[in-house]
Order: sequence, then structure tokens, then C-alpha cells
Amino acid sequence: MTARTLPRDTRRPSVSDLLAAAVGAVPGGAERPGQQAMAAAIEQAVQAGEHLLVQAGTGTGKSLAYLVPALLVDGPVVVSTATLALQAQLVDHDLPRLVEAVSPLLGRTPTFAVLKGRHHYLCLARLEASTEEDPADALFDTGPAGATRWLGEAGRLGRQIQRLREWGLQTQTGDRDELDPGVDDQAWRLVSMPARECVGAARCPYGDECFAEASRARAREADIVVTNHSLLAVDMLAGRHILPPHRLLVVDEAHELADRVSSAAQAELTPDLVDRAARRGRGFLAAEDAEALTEAGDALAVGLAEAPPGRLAAGLPDALREALTLLDAACRRALSGIGEVKADDPDPVRRQQAKAVITELSDTAARLLAASDQDVAWIEKEQRRSALVVAPLSVAGLLAANLYAERTVVATSATLALGGRFETIARALGLSGSDVPYRTLDVGSPFDYAKQGILYVAAHLPRPAQSGLADPAAEELVRLVTALGGRTLGLFSSRRAAQRAAEVLRARTDLTILVQGEEALPSLVRRFREERTSCLLGVMSLWQGVDVPGEACQLVVIDRLPFPRPDEPLAAARAAAVDAAGGSGFASVSVPIAAVRLAQGAGRLIRSRTDRGVVAVLDSRLATARGYGPFLRRSLPPFWYTTNPEVVLGALKRLAADQPSPDR
Repeated sequence: MTARTLPRDTRRPSVSDLLAAAVGAVPGGAERPGQQAMAAAIEQAVQAGEHLLVQAGTGTGKSLAYLVPALLVDGPVVVSTATLALQAQLVDHDLPRLVEAVSPLLGRTPTFAVLKGRHHYLCLARLEASTEEDPADALFDTGPAGATRWLGEAGRLGRQIQRLREWGLQTQTGDRDELDPGVDDQAWRLVSMPARECVGAARCPYGDECFAEASRARAREADIVVTNHSLLAVDMLAGRHILPPHRLLVVDEAHELADRVSSAAQAELTPDLVDRAARRGRGFLAAEDAEALTEAGDALAVGLAEAPPGRLAAGLPDALREALTLLDAACRRALSGIGEVKADDPDPVRRQQAKAVITELSDTAARLLAASDQDVAWIEKEQRRSALVVAPLSVAGLLAANLYAERTVVATSATLALGGRFETIARALGLSGSDVPYRTLDVGSPFDYAKQGILYVAAHLPRPAQSGLADPAAEELVRLVTALGGRTLGLFSSRRAAQRAAEVLRARTDLTILVQGEEALPSLVRRFREERTSCLLGVMSLWQGVDVPGEACQLVVIDRLPFPRPDEPLAAARAAAVDAAGGSGFASVSVPIAAVRLAQGAGRLIRSRTDRGVVAVLDSRLATARGYGPFLRRSLPPFWYTTNPEVVLGALKRLAADQPSPDR
């Protein structure tokens, strides 16, 4: 892989010079402990060709710590993030301020670009054909009164498509995230093009105007390319030809990477997908070939209806195996009938779409029938949707083989050193046990956790024994929330537990109780910030997706240790594989998952140097479990620790009165 070399001043400024300039451009800015060490370590890693794992606690300023040395790397640098929020923070705030601050020192203005998957961009070919699209491609209503609902949905889709047409004439990027207000996924599917269905710029009538191709062109010319873990995973699986060649890859929120790669390598089959493929094939297939696809879809529907949800640990049921065999054969016949997409094809876009969706069905059916020991298969059932899903048992080998070659990888997050060590994350990322050289670094955090926060474990409560919120835990929750008078973020292991907590708090207090799902999440978070006597209760997406610094959030309550549920197919399969090899699946799989989730949840409390508060865990096992309890506590920020409820209630009452806590 050859990286583009940019002309640079031979008297290059140092990382320290650039970091000082960048920090100085922020009003009231100052270098933070660990920031300089992290930036220097990244520069050394690039020079030595070693990979680096960096734990950087909240408040370190890790974005600047990796962006500054990136500007001294010849050729483009790729930064991958897990969340849209961090991607937007980098592109809209950090990078514009940084390039302006360092331009005088570099003698030029560095450039940056965002690169997303092809389906994030408006496709002009699909937009042009949208009036001819069968709305059923986006609507799969099989319930009662389906026709009436279909007409209403089709009318709504029509209005959204018209707005997309108007936007398409104005937008410079075609990026879905710039469309405000947005449209729903059904409408967007009709005007976007997944990579597998694209015929390529050379054969597309709109190739010269393609927004996705333009984004790739901008990325090839930029100094820093910001992308996401999903596209990074696809790039690896596709032979690394999507992202521009580069010497340095920074993986922020690296604790999420293995899961995102697993998702990218996951595939599924549903009757609706088969039905959609049959419709896409119309005009290219003989009637009997289209009918064979439809019959295979019907057989799949029957097989899914007969099977219970969950992991297929004993293999495919006979009905599903027969359905997959029919589907695989029907797909092969259909692909033969469609043929190749040629330069003089009168409708290359539709032919490629038909070929792509049928190829994907065929590959997935064959993969499921092969029943590899390296794959996990399960059935999902949600309302009217049933799916047969397959995913890799582990992606560590895939990452070891494809992530690290011909570039330096810096992986960073606030939660990498689980139990105080990097071994777990190194193993998940394919580093531990391989011959890939790497170093680790923990730069700490500028926050004084022992003075700013308390970790309280309600050790006197009985061990949780049900999926909801037990009465003793509910009583403890009321006491804690009442002592503070609101300002509580409740993180629950299940929707049932969150609903139970809301019922109890609404019945026993006069506080404003906000519950995830009752309003749009951004609206709930805004109200939580603004209303001093409010509590926000929710489930897993709140554990790492909420950032509320200051007095609005001074109590984070976690109802139980977030171990994966026994019915989580991948976690269960991975634990079973470790058990079969003579190890402990619980210790190797379930405990690390809980450690990451718990650390992310507890990390919602202290978001600035002036924040104060309590993380209260209503699961006594964090204090009493001799094996994993200490490991989980070492994975958390170093809060002052207690199991004494009276001490915590007193601290919360002082916070409620805005009185400083006494020295502890």
C-alpha cells in the first residue's frame, strides 16, 4: 500500500508546538494531564511502526491528542469512530478549530473530509427511478387492514420522495445527515444505493455526478479522513480498497470495534428479503425461476414460524434446512438467468440490483447450510418480523489478519484496561496471542474521581433474582432519589425494570420522571438537562449515549450488573466455546462484557472537573462476589468507595443543598 506524500516544511514543528497552538485556540484552554503523553506516544508509535492501545479517561482531550500527531504523518490519516456524535464533534468543532490554529506553524492549512458508506449518500440513479419503484420494496405489511395501511404509507412515502427530489437539486454532498428534517428509513432506501447493488461510476448514467464517488475523491485528497467503525469493517472485509491508502489509523471508541466488525460480517434471511429479491428479478427472470424464489420464501416463512427464537445450538431444524436448500437452488437458477451486467445493457442499474440481492441470499443460505464451527446461527422474532441470522463466533482472527498490516493502528477509549489490564481488549482486537507488535499506555484522567464522586454499592440488598426491579431495590432507589431531589440518571438492565422504577418514583415522589421510549430521546435529554427536579430512566442505549455535565446529573443509578442475558446468542455461543476448551466462559466472555458496560454507565457521572455526585449500584454482587467483583470495580474510575447507605444519603442531601462535601 503506497501512501500519498505531501510536501511539508523541512523545519516541521514538534507535536508539543502544535498541541500548544491547538489548546491555546480554545477560550480558557490548557493542556490536560495525559494529553501530551498520549500525543507523544502516538508520534513514537508511527515512527517505530508499532501499534498502540491507549486508555484515555474522560476529560483527557484525546481527540486533540491523536489529531495533532496525525498532522505530522505523511499522507492521509484515517480516524474511525463508533458514534455519529463523536464523528460530528470531530468534523464540526475539533478539526476546523485545529487546522486554523496550526496553519501558521505548518505553513499550510491541513484538509479533512468525512467518508461514510455508500448508502449514506443520495443516489441520483435511484432518485430518478423512484417514481417507477414499487412501494412494496420498502413496505412489507402483512397484517390485518394491510391495504388501508399500505395506501397511507405509500402516500407518506410519496411526499418524502418529493422532498428528497427537491433536496437533491440543492445539496452539494448528498449526505443524509445534512437533510433536516430527515426522512425515515423506508423513504431513504428508495433513493440510496447499497455498495453491493451499485454498477459503478463507469456504467452508471449519473456516474459523473455521483455523491458517493465525490466523497471518496475528497477523502483521497484530504490529510485527515473521518469515518466510522462500520465502514472500516466493510473496508477490511472487501480487501481494503474503500478507504484511501494511509500510514496511520486511529480507532476511537475502540471498545466498540469488535462488535461492529461482527455486525458487518453478520448476515440474515427473512421471507420479506426473498420476496423483495423475486420482485427485483422481474423482467430478467423466466416465470418459473421467479416462482421458485417465491416458493423458497414461503418455505422459509413456514420454517421460521415453526421454530422458537434463540440460538440454534443443535443445528438447523429440518424445515429450515429444507427451505434453505430450496432457496440456494432457486438463487443459483435466478443468477444464471440474470446473467452478467454488460456495458450495453439497457437497464444496468436494475439488473445489478437484482443480481446483488439474489447473490447475497445465495451466499447466506450456503453459509447457513455449511454450519461452520466458526459461525453462530440463531432465530430472531420481533412482532411480525422473523429472521434467520448468522454471525462469526469470533472476529479476533479476522482483525489480526486484516487490521494491522501496512499501517500503524492506534486504538483508544476511556474503557480499555478492564480489571486494570489491557489483556481482554488486546485479545478481542486480535493482538494478544499474535505476532503483531503493540504497546499499551494508560494516561489516566484529569478528574480527581476520589474527591468528585462516590461509588456506592448497596451490599445489604438481596442478590437480584428477577428481570424486573425487586421491591428492596425499588425502596433503595426512592431513598436515593428523594435525598437528592432529582438530577438522577437511571440505567436499567431491562425495559421492564425501567418501567417499574418509573411507576414507583411517580407514586412516591413529586419529581418529573422521564422514561426512554415515551418521547424522542433528544427531547428527553434536553428536558433532563433543563429541569432540575427531573430523573431520566432508560436502558442500554443510555449507558454510553448521554453526556450531561454539571448539576443536571449528580446521581447515576445502575439496577444490576450488566451481564449479557442467557438468550444473547453470540455471547452464549462464545462462552460455550470457552467452556468446551476447558476455560471459564463466564469469566472470559460475560465478565468483560459487563465490565465495559458498567464502566460506560458509571462514566456518565463525572464529565468535567467541577462535577460531583454518586454512582449507586443496586446489585450487591459488586461488593460480595469474590471472583469478579474486584475485577469489575477495578474497571471503573477510581471513585471513593463505600457500602454504607447512611454515608451516601448524607452526601446526596449535601449536594441537594449545594453544600460542599466535607473531606473524606
